[in-house]
Amino acid sequence: MLPQSYSSINILKTNNALLKNAMKIYKIQVENFRLLKTFSIDVEDELSLVLGKNNTGKTSILSVLDKFLNHSDRNKFYYDDFNIDYKEELYSIINGPEVELQNYSEKGIKLKLFISYTSACNLENVSRVMMDLDPDNNLIVLGFEYVLPYEKYTELRSDWGQFKANEAQKRETNAQYKEKSLSDFLSDKHANYFRLRRKSIEISKDGNIVNESNFIDLDKEQISTKDIINFKYISARRDVANKDVDKTLSTQTSKIYERAEISQEQNDAVEQFKDQLSTTDDNLSHIYSQLFKDIIDKVSVFGGIKPNESEIEIISNLQHRELLKGNTTVVYKHGDDNKLPEHYNGLGYMNLICMIFEIEILIQEFKREKEKKPADINLLFIEEPEAHTHPQMQYVFIKNIKNLLKDGIQREDGEKRSLQYIITTHSSHIVADSDFDDVKYLKKVAGNSVEARNLKDLKEEYANDSKEYNFLTQYLTISRAEIFFAEKAILIEGDTERMLIPTMMRKIDFDEAERCKVNGTTDPYLPLLSQNISIVEVGAYSHIFDKFIDFLGIKTLIITDLDAVDANGEKCKVSCGVNFSNPAISHYFTAPTLAALKQHTLTDKIFNKNGGAWIVSQDGKLCVVYQTTENGYNARSFEDAFINLNIDFINANKNVFRGLKKKHLFEDGNKDAYDLADECIFKKTYFAMDIIFHTDRNFSNWQIPAYIKEGLLWLKKD
Repeated sequence: MLPQSYSSINILKTNNALLKNAMKIYKIQVENFRLLKTFSIDVEDELSLVLGKNNTGKTSILSVLDKFLNHSDRNKFYYDDFNIDYKEELYSIINGPEVELQNYSEKGIKLKLFISYTSACNLENVSRVMMDLDPDNNLIVLGFEYVLPYEKYTELRSDWGQFKANEAQKRETNAQYKEKSLSDFLSDKHANYFRLRRKSIEISKDGNIVNESNFIDLDKEQISTKDIINFKYISARRDVANKDVDKTLSTQTSKIYERAEISQEQNDAVEQFKDQLSTTDDNLSHIYSQLFKDIIDKVSVFGGIKPNESEIEIISNLQHRELLKGNTTVVYKHGDDNKLPEHYNGLGYMNLICMIFEIEILIQEFKREKEKKPADINLLFIEEPEAHTHPQMQYVFIKNIKNLLKDGIQREDGEKRSLQYIITTHSSHIVADSDFDDVKYLKKVAGNSVEARNLKDLKEEYANDSKEYNFLTQYLTISRAEIFFAEKAILIEGDTERMLIPTMMRKIDFDEAERCKVNGTTDPYLPLLSQNISIVEVGAYSHIFDKFIDFLGIKTLIITDLDAVDANGEKCKVSCGVNFSNPAISHYFTAPTLAALKQHTLTDKIFNKNGGAWIVSQDGKLCVVYQTTENGYNARSFEDAFINLNIDFINANKNVFRGLKKKHLFEDGNKDAYDLADECIFKKTYFAMDIIFHTDRNFSNWQIPAYIKEGLLWLKKD
């Protein structure tokens, strides 16, 4: 027997070779399906982890694949599947002047699957869909469409005209009648006009579609794609419950058995199972003869042509496959003597085990029956595996999923195929333990459209400084992956801001609500604490997040310190400073001087990125704030800014502030806020907790420093 390490290495080599030589989907493009207006997403060889906030199209990717690749009456297209912008375009060509054939473009919902293969692949199934026989061109594009052909377009215009006239007539006879709109008409009738089509589209060896009008009509040529692509999924709407009547896991065991390809070892167990059933059949048949004796005798009375011609016998005929359907039960072991029903465990465990069972069922389905080979490409979609599970369990799932699926599709007869799988998630915990190269980030780029971005593309953005990129990836995955799912972000320097910013947000919400109540107005913006805002502590490294902020494209506030220094580069009061030492301010502002920074207003601190540089822009998505002049004093840090503005609050509570020392200095009229912060604060986190602890119910006994307040009010707006 080979040593374990040697065996493991060879398995790894085999799997790598399988992936390298596999036929695979490397890109998916979608048009006009819900938010996927002009959408493209790259697909990895194994795992593609798709992230995004709610309503960014994650489920739509699953749905459009299912509707085209597994088309049936169950998952047909609906009018609401059309992208909103496409609906407007459709209205205009139906209600406007008729478009001539030569100017007409067939539009609708479209899916394109970009496929690559190697010389090691079996090309039996794809040979009929190849558009280019150049041996250097190893690419194929399969197109699936739900479009409006020209002849159906003219028919639709005519039918709509007649329908509209009928509606107007109904209105004339009944003034209360509400005429149906074009939207109502299409919602009910679109399937009469739109047509499903399947194509193989010409593509060049460099990956560009040469001519979309040059294609093989797969329907006309009666070419099936079922042996090229097999698509299956596990929906987020999983049938998992922990009610007494639930037997989800137990039912799945029989499905696994039905679909399983039996190894020799398992086959021996099956034969033992059958032998035992045969013995049981004999015993039960004897019992049945006694149980059903009366009814058997009654049947025999009716007789037939010959005596006892209608005699019946009830025997046991236990079928090993059928027996498992209702007679296997999954239990949880708690020690040797306790076996609890499956519904006794929490939904998290149920969900996790259910997914593993379901994956096993689908893997068996991917393998197919022995007389039929597996498809060339096998694509599995797992939607939101984190449902009902706590963070630790989410870590366990993502850590083990690659190992669970690494063997792909392997049958006992030697047939092997790789497995590609897409996982969508809202879980920052899953992201935190994932490979950055697997991640696809979905973001809205307009009201009715989203786009997908590869996180690994950031490597190129940080090409000149790999150390910064490594810091970013390590920090985000370990500490702050929730930013991927935020609508807005606040980047702060340290523990003090991390502790106080949520309280300041609450104070602003309270103050704004009171102001609106007094003025009799309504706040047009959601309260800060009701918005999806991620607070990320970045220390003095917010400049390293530059490209990442731009990548996410979300509204971001950076709260930093002015950090004035003297001629020797030593920290000092802003009034004595000649420069500053903050790298973030140097990075985001153009050639700033301390004097200029002190004169900046909020409008000078709002930026958009343009050509690699941050340019001041009133509608910008980035705002960088730092200490400003209040009460005639310009602070250097948060602590002296707060003391300057709230000296009365501190004096009233200084004797019980645990974060202060030398408390008598607050009575020294010669000490300014800088001196007090420098000499009297012995632990900043304690000082922050003191502020929170002694805040009154109405948040009225202290004020937020102006630079933080103006930044938070800017962030609050849409």
